[in-house]
Amino acid sequence: MDLVVQSPDELLAAVPHVLGFKPEESIVLVPFRPGLPITRVDLPKTAADREEVWDALSGPYGRHARPGARLAILCFTEDRRSAELASQHLSNRLETVGITTHIRLWADGERWREFNTGQTGLQTQATAERIAAATVLTGAAQPAASRASLAASMVGDREPIAQLLPAARAAAVDSTPALERDWALDRLEQFHADGNRLSDVDGARMLVALETISTRDALWEDMSRKNSTSHMAIWTDLTRRGPDEVRAAPASMLGFASWLHGDGAKAWCALDQVPVDRPYSMAAIVASALQNGIHPREWERYQTQMRGLADELDESFVPKPPGQRRDIPGAQPITDRPAPGR
Repeated sequence: MDLVVQSPDELLAAVPHVLGFKPEESIVLVPFRPGLPITRVDLPKTAADREEVWDALSGPYGRHARPGARLAILCFTEDRRSAELASQHLSNRLETVGITTHIRLWADGERWREFNTGQTGLQTQATAERIAAATVLTGAAQPAASRASLAASMVGDREPIAQLLPAARAAAVDSTPALERDWALDRLEQFHADGNRLSDVDGARMLVALETISTRDALWEDMSRKNSTSHMAIWTDLTRRGPDEVRAAPASMLGFASWLHGDGAKAWCALDQVPVDRPYSMAAIVASALQNGIHPREWERYQTQMRGLADELDESFVPKPPGQRRDIPGAQPITDRPAPGR
């Protein structure tokens, strides 16, 4: 989704539509040109936290920096002092890898201040509604109220499928891995065609089938940037409905599809649904892509190597974001011009 914004107020109003949720107590880095990731981090409040944020971001931004790279640092918090210190620290560190911070903007929900110039203004409802209307025309979903609400959307009623898992496992024993793989691929193709939610019986069968790595990989191989939206839909539904014992696979598939779609925030929320006591190697691939700011287009180039890495990993990895939680939704800018007077 590309939006052209012409003022700090419009830039602030656009950010939730890019992230997929309204940021709170956050810093968001927004590039002015393609190439750099758009990233959200928790607002650091101490010097140690500020350095930890840079440690997490220095790799992706150092790797993607190009001559003339510029970005805006947006701080969403009522704590103006922490915002000023954190944005200045980050701006100084970005300068060391050749990235200029053109705008340092603080907003508390009602007003904004640009730290570099001292310019101030109000966040208006009219601007928020205008930006929201523009995103509706692109077909984009409206943002969640917060990151917590985005995460909560991945939790549903898991009891119906939990009750059906014993029967699904018994049926799988009477079948063969090849037959179950073929059924899963056919059911996925049907979902791509009609988008209808899987019944509890089919949901249980699909989740049991995913426990066979060759079946999971066959469904994974179906995934592309073109059909990522459909994959996000089916794996969101099965993550919501999947009990702990079978949720790692659909959550990892959802994380990967979300990353491929350019929705890093949803990808991290999906990885949060991988049960802590049930590590899963595929989740390591998604976490690595997110932590290193890898652009989804790299998947087409390196998918064979990445799938091979997943096969080589043992099931001992539970993905954890850095101590300062970080979301990288993609590498597309949301503005192509600076604010007036800049």
